[in-house]
Amino acid sequence: MSFFNIKSVKLAGIFSLIISFFTGMFAMAVDCVNNVTFNIDSSATGKVIGNKVSNCNLWSLDGLLGNISIDETADSTRFTEYIQIMTATGGNADRDLFKDPMDKTVLDDYDFSPLLAACHKILDLGAKPDIITGAVPLKFTTDPVMGVFGVNVYPPDDFNQYYTYICAVAQALVDEFGKEEVLTWHFGVLTEYENKDWFMAKSGTPADSCVAFCKLYDFTVAALQKTIGQNVFVGAHSMTVVEGLWDERDFIGHCANGINYSTGEKGTRLCYLSVSFYDSKPGEFSDLTLPETIAVLRDKAESVGLNNLTYGVDEGRILSGTPGAAASDLNLRICGYTYQAGYDARLIKQMIDNNIDYFTSWGYTTNGHWGGLATVSFHVANCFYDMAASRRLTVKKCIANLLGAEIEAVAGFDTQTNKLHIMAYNFKNKTDYKYSADLKFNIKVPQFKGKTVKITKYVIDDSCNFFDEWQADRKTYGITDSCFTWSPDDPALDTPTTLTAQWARDLYFKELRPKYKECSKLVPSTETVMVKNGSLTLKATAAPNAVVFYEIEPVN
Repeated sequence: MSFFNIKSVKLAGIFSLIISFFTGMFAMAVDCVNNVTFNIDSSATGKVIGNKVSNCNLWSLDGLLGNISIDETADSTRFTEYIQIMTATGGNADRDLFKDPMDKTVLDDYDFSPLLAACHKILDLGAKPDIITGAVPLKFTTDPVMGVFGVNVYPPDDFNQYYTYICAVAQALVDEFGKEEVLTWHFGVLTEYENKDWFMAKSGTPADSCVAFCKLYDFTVAALQKTIGQNVFVGAHSMTVVEGLWDERDFIGHCANGINYSTGEKGTRLCYLSVSFYDSKPGEFSDLTLPETIAVLRDKAESVGLNNLTYGVDEGRILSGTPGAAASDLNLRICGYTYQAGYDARLIKQMIDNNIDYFTSWGYTTNGHWGGLATVSFHVANCFYDMAASRRLTVKKCIANLLGAEIEAVAGFDTQTNKLHIMAYNFKNKTDYKYSADLKFNIKVPQFKGKTVKITKYVIDDSCNFFDEWQADRKTYGITDSCFTWSPDDPALDTPTTLTAQWARDLYFKELRPKYKECSKLVPSTETVMVKNGSLTLKATAAPNAVVFYEIEPVN
């Protein structure tokens, strides 16, 4: 939920756009379709691809305390392994886990029931909790200051008292769920710890704020280790995609070689490092790419001997779009256009290429995570999950025409299920990109020689996206941008904070939504072929920003 300014595109990016423009002009004189061939050899397998869409996040416990309905056409719990609860242990009267958060004369009137209930719900959904601690309860800070995110940004007056509180939180989890179970969960300390809108020392200086966070981290980790176990999985989330109040690499150095403020020993347990990664709006990239953002952390960590950490994104995607009545923010940080399909597939490939472990999403359906209609973003994640257990295959690309697009593919072979998977996309960083791509896949599959295989193809484009019909209906019924509080480019139409004009909500739910459920269905095509010489050739046409998935498996 970070609201920070995104810088302009790099100079190198401008030169790239110029080159792409002239390349595209030349290609247009020949053909207005991109022609790309991918050569794939399934006999040589590499590393397991991994589930890059394993995490989702919730702004507060409230998102788990009501009734959750699962729509069978858009069930994101299928690929969700961890559900992150942001600012789960305090920061304001609603988040502080006390019977009376405002009574500073009593510091141990704990009420952990909301957190326990939320964790039960996460487990019921088949996922594991990812509990983000850090914003300090009002009881523990003299004259707390509330930041733009509505939580206390100051550290506790007494870190030992805060340690006692975190011990109590952790003990309540262990008592309720058992130590063995809680050791499988994830824990984090603060959101964007170097962002002054989330946390800083009372002096406000970078140096003091760095020390204050390192203390907060050390005391929190010590409390978790004492109560849950030495091997508790814990780390921290920085901005990094933009500059913060202080250098996040100083925290990494402290964890490796600094004197622990709680134990007095060298170093502090650190299992993962995560970032925020936002592009500013559809068609506008941030100053750093996702791999460059992660590299800032990884390079520092490995330079100080912290190897084999987990790296991921704890919030992000696209920050804003067309303004609504009050703000231009995208509620779920995704747009509803097919652009989002190509964008997400591109992010997934970048993660695979650069050993980035996970991306935490704000939502995939019209209702966020559950109970809504499928978006193209959901379809990409859901199809990708089928190839997550596959071992990556080498893909070599040959280009005939290239109209300035990024046309890429990833392939994998699952040695357990004997299935081959391909994800390809035709992405251009403009929402009005007009050129299709003719894709050809030459695949060596010696393990299928002489066998009949079933080929299932999914094409994610406007044919499975309700949002183009929604845009047409908006014009027909006069549903203007002012009918939305946040950006009307967001597909989260079921949520009460996006489409807020009551007459438009009534129209949407009573008349239009059933049609959109049909429009949002992804229907695959299938065929069976005999693999005579140990090779296959597949062809597909990808519309602008479309994503194509193949699953190939032997019939017998």
